[in-house]
Amino acid sequence: MAANASIPVINALSDKFHPCQALADFFTLEEKFGALRGFNSPTSATEITFATRLIYLAARLGVHLRVATPAEYAPLPDVVADSKRVARETKAKIELMTDPRQAVTGAQAVYTDAWTSMGFEAEGQVRSTVFQPYQVNTELMSLAASDAVFMHCLPAHRGLEVAPEILDGPQSVVLDQSENRMYVQKAILHTLF
Repeated sequence: MAANASIPVINALSDKFHPCQALADFFTLEEKFGALRGFNSPTSATEITFATRLIYLAARLGVHLRVATPAEYAPLPDVVADSKRVARETKAKIELMTDPRQAVTGAQAVYTDAWTSMGFEAEGQVRSTVFQPYQVNTELMSLAASDAVFMHCLPAHRGLEVAPEILDGPQSVVLDQSENRMYVQKAILHTLF
């Protein structure tokens, strides 16, 4: 598309990438914590778009990112390889694992997404079972740093990927994150035009 257009093309969301959301996510973290180089953030990834948007930008920003997924839902190998190449230059650290407790321990931010995204509705039952150990609840969140924030790009499914007391609790920054989408989109348009 970009090769044939005379104006900028913005990927607002594709099957593989969601860069505009990633910018809003990391902007929210910068707003809360300041500079992000070396920032320690795990995520419980549930689908390709979610994992790739965070891995690519974390690598570029020098963030330490731990991604926990069931083995069969691991991020795409080409995305991981490319991100690790960039991470060597920026001193970022990208770690993949299957244990959500290991990923969350000591983290400054805990991020999850819907277990079943658009286009995968037929897999809902299977994913609900496979991802149950990845639910962000009080027990899992207690392993993070004392000042850790909880993130979700919304809409969230209460009682599935996140417990209501976490989604609505004092550590949740989901509404700030949602609001920041507007500011980041404006910044993208301002930069391009």
